[in-house]
Amino acid sequence: MADCIFCEIVNKRMKSDIVHEDEELVAFNDINPQAPVHTLIVPRKHIESIHSMKPEDAPLVSKMVLIAQKIAEKYKLNDDGYRLVVNYGINGGQTVPHLHLHILGGRRMTWPPG
Repeated sequence: MADCIFCEIVNKRMKSDIVHEDEELVAFNDINPQAPVHTLIVPRKHIESIHSMKPEDAPLVSKMVLIAQKIAEKYKLNDDGYRLVVNYGINGGQTVPHLHLHILGGRRMTWPPG
């Protein structure tokens, strides 16, 4: 996608604090963190949202969750807990039209969120 900020980060045309990357995914720290740890995991493949993914994308989304586990361990979040979030659409809080998984931790999360 030509003007997708996450595609720019994935393709290294925009600088970011990358904490994980492999052939399918890139994870980086959010530039506007909402918790002491706020990392985003995005697929290299441009998928606009969780709602627009195809059945063949399911293994990729599963891998996003598995990478979230590793990142949580890296930041020692697995002892006290963390939150995984996928936003969809305007009312869901999605601000970038590229599927991404938020990992939030390092503080107590409240409910209901925002």
